[in-house]
Amino acid sequence: QVQLVESGGGLVQAGGSLRLSCAASGIISSINAMGWYRQVPGRQRELVATIVNGVSGVSTNYADSVKGRFTISRDYAKRTVSLQMNSLKPEDTAVYYCNANIVGLLRIAVTYWGQGTQVTVSS
Repeated sequence: QVQLVESGGGLVQAGGSLRLSCAASGIISSINAMGWYRQVPGRQRELVATIVNGVSGVSTNYADSVKGRFTISRDYAKRTVSLQMNSLKPEDTAVYYCNANIVGLLRIAVTYWGQGTQVTVSS
């Protein structure tokens, strides 16, 4: 059983910073990709940032709305992914979900989601 556990959400004023972390646990052979998505009520879940192990190395991808403000990073030894969020805006308010594509014991890649953590940015 694989689990993703998030931490670090909370309430912050506009212009402030927060750091989200997500730890993967369980029977894991390898992790192909990890990322963060967010969702507000009544809207679809949207990509925030991803970090992927590709054939040419590690690549990151960001939503246009967070480029230059958010930074995604991984700690491969600890099986964690973090999202440093700076210059936060009220429109960043959402539930943030950790996402990971993980190869388990049966050598099959499966996508997992965390339980979500609330980020609220006050104006």
